[in-house]
Amino acid sequence: MNNHGSSKPSSMKLKHTINPILLYFIQFIISLYTILTYIPYYFLSESRQEKSNRTKAKPVNSTPDSAYRSVNSLDGLASVLYPGCDTLDKVFMYAKNKFKDKRLLGTREILNEEDEVQPNGKVFKKVILGSYNWLSYEDVFVRAFNFGNGLQMLGQKPKTNIAIFCETRAEWMVAAQACFMYNFQLVTLYATLGGPAIVHGLNETEVASIITSKELLQTKLKDIVSLVPRLRHIITVDGKPPTWSEFPKGVIVHTMAAVQALGAKASTENKPLSKPAPSDIAVIMYTSGSTGIPKGVMISHSNIIAGITGMAERIPELGEKDVYIGYLPLAHVLELSAELVCLSHGCRIGYSSPQTLSDQSSKIKKGSKGDTSMLKPTLMAAVPEIMDRIYKNVMNKVNEMSSFQRNLFILAYNYKMEQISKGHSTPLCDSFIFRKVRGLLGGNVRLLLCGGAPLSATTQRFMNICFCCPVGQGYGLTESCGAGTITEVWDYNTGRVGAPLVCCEIKLKNWEEGGYFNTDKPHPRGEILIGGQNVTVGYYKNEAKTKADFFEDENGQRWLCTGDIGEFDPDGCLKIIDRKKDLVKLQAGEYVSLGKVEAALKNLPLIDNICAYANSYHSYVIGFVVPNQKELTELARKKGLNGTWEELCNSCEMENEVLKVLSEAAISASLEKFEIPVKIRLSPEPWTPETGLVTDAFKLKRKELKTHYQADIERMYGRK
Repeated sequence: MNNHGSSKPSSMKLKHTINPILLYFIQFIISLYTILTYIPYYFLSESRQEKSNRTKAKPVNSTPDSAYRSVNSLDGLASVLYPGCDTLDKVFMYAKNKFKDKRLLGTREILNEEDEVQPNGKVFKKVILGSYNWLSYEDVFVRAFNFGNGLQMLGQKPKTNIAIFCETRAEWMVAAQACFMYNFQLVTLYATLGGPAIVHGLNETEVASIITSKELLQTKLKDIVSLVPRLRHIITVDGKPPTWSEFPKGVIVHTMAAVQALGAKASTENKPLSKPAPSDIAVIMYTSGSTGIPKGVMISHSNIIAGITGMAERIPELGEKDVYIGYLPLAHVLELSAELVCLSHGCRIGYSSPQTLSDQSSKIKKGSKGDTSMLKPTLMAAVPEIMDRIYKNVMNKVNEMSSFQRNLFILAYNYKMEQISKGHSTPLCDSFIFRKVRGLLGGNVRLLLCGGAPLSATTQRFMNICFCCPVGQGYGLTESCGAGTITEVWDYNTGRVGAPLVCCEIKLKNWEEGGYFNTDKPHPRGEILIGGQNVTVGYYKNEAKTKADFFEDENGQRWLCTGDIGEFDPDGCLKIIDRKKDLVKLQAGEYVSLGKVEAALKNLPLIDNICAYANSYHSYVIGFVVPNQKELTELARKKGLNGTWEELCNSCEMENEVLKVLSEAAISASLEKFEIPVKIRLSPEPWTPETGLVTDAFKLKRKELKTHYQADIERMYGRK
C-alpha cells in the first residue's frame, strides 16, 4: 500500500456471506489468475504505483514557509496556453482557426414533453429527447460575433457590465464568447439564487442588460425587475416570452436571435472593436458563498488563461477525441473553467442537466435515454454530492441483488480494490462485472474530475472501481479561478487533492489559534496560500474584504489567503485537513472541526446529508440530519415504529435510534468523545440549492442552516 496516509483497502471493503470452504477455493483461483496476468504486466508496463510514488511538487527553498511548486514548473510558473494568446478572444480565435469545422457545442432536441402523475398525486414533467444537434467552432464564432455586435448596437459599451442569469446551455457559452470578444464585463449569477441575492448582484454591478431564459424570466426575474432601476434590456436565449403589461416602462425584452440578426446587419466599419487587454476584467463571478450575501469576484482575462493552462496540463492526451458533458452551473468557476479547457483543445461539449443526466434521472421518461447514454462522454466534472448520490444508488441496487449476484459483485469489488492499491489494473473485472455500472455514465468516461468540496475516500474508491477510471480531485476557489491543485490521473491515493498546478505555487502559513505550524512533524501544516497569475483581482466594490483576503509580495506576485488548512505529504501533494471558519471552541476549551465530524458521518447509508453545530457557550456538539428515506423507514420497521415520513422524522425515538448509529460510526472513525454529536434533529426535507441551505456546489451554508434550525438548537441545548 502507498505511504501517503490514504484509507487502507481493508477499511473500505464490502462484506460478503460466502461459505468459508467455497471462499478458499475462489481465492485460490483468483490468486492463480493474478499470478498469470501479473507476469506479462510486470515486464510490459511501468506500475501505476511507481508513478504514484514519484515526487510531484517540491519547496522552492529550504525555509519552512517556502512555496511548493509542481516539479514541471520549478523554474517558472506557466501563464499562457498558446504563444501570443493572452486574452480569451485570442484563445477562441486560435481554437476556431485550428478546429474550424469540428463540432463544438451540442444540444439535444426535445421530441416530447408529458405530465406523469405519481402514486402520491404529484405531477412530474417528463421529457423524451432526441439526438444531439451540433454547432461547429465556426458556427459558434459567427453567432458570438453577431451577438456582441448586436449588444453594441443596443448601447453596450466596452468595459461595462452585462449580466447572465441562465441555466447551463450552449447559448450561455456563445454569450460569454461575445462578451470576451467585445470586452464587455460578464456578471454571472447562479440560476438558483434567491430574489434578494439576484437584486443585490444586479444593482451592485449597475447592469443595463441581462441575458436569461424564458423560464427564469417567468419564475425569478419577473417579480424583481421593478427593484433593478437601471435595467433596460432583457435578452431571452430561447425565443420570445409572453408579454406582460406589468413590466416597468423602459424595459424591453429581446430574443437572442433578434439581437444576433441586428448585429449581422449592422456595419462595424465606423465602430472598431475595443480589444481586451490581459489585465481587463472578463468576468465578475458572484459566489453563492457559504456565508452572507454573495460577493462578486473580479476575474481578468489573464487570470482565467493562467487557470485553464494549469488545469489542462493535468489531463493527459486532451484533444479532439474527447467529449465533455456540461451540466453543472456555468456560473460556477469549476464548470466555466472545465468548458474553456475543452473549447481551447478541440473537445466537443454536449449540454445536459442534473434532471436529464442519466436514464434514471427525474425528467427522463422511463424507457428513453438520458444524456450520458446518448453522448457517451469521455470527460466529466462532478461535485461530491452527485458522486455520493451515485454511490448510494448503486449500493442500494447491489443490496437488492440475489445472494449469488451480490457476493460475485463484492468479491470483484474487493479484489479490484486490492489490485488498485498495488497499482495494477483488472481488465476482466472491468469487462464482465463493472461494465453495467460504468454504462450509467455512458461507458466511455476516462476521467472524472471532482471539485467544489471534499470527496470521501469511500466514494472516491467506489468511483475508481465501478467506473473504471481515475477520479481527479481538485482544489481551488473562485478567487483563484478554480485553480490550485489537481491529482495526477495515475495517483489513486485517497484523501488528497494533488500537487500544485503548473500555473501557481502554494505555501502554508502558521495558524497559532488552531495549532497548525509549517514546522510541524512529520508533515508541515498551516493555512493554504495560493500565489500565481490565476489569483484574481479582488472583490467588486469591496476593498476591505479584498485587503483581508489578498496581498502582493515583494516580487509583485498576487497571493490569496484561502482560510483552508492544509498539510503537504512528502511527495508534494496537498491534503485539506481543516477550515478556519469550521473550527469551534467548546465551553471546556476543546476545538472541534465541524467539517471533520461531517466527513466522518456523511457516507453512512442512513445519512443523505449532515450539518454539525457547536458554539462556545456549550460543552457538546449537536447535528441536523437529512436521513435517507428508504434506510430510515427500514430502521423504523425493525424498531416497531410507524408513521408518515414527517412523523418519523419528528419522533424522539427515531432521533435516538439514528444517534446510536451515528455514535457507532463516529467511534469507528476515531472521533474524539467531545466531537461526537450528542443530540440531533432529523429533517424530512432535503437540502437543495433551491432551499437556500446549501450552495450550488452543495456546500453547507452554515449561517442559513443555523437560522433555519434556531428553535431546534435551543431545544437541543436545553432552552425551551
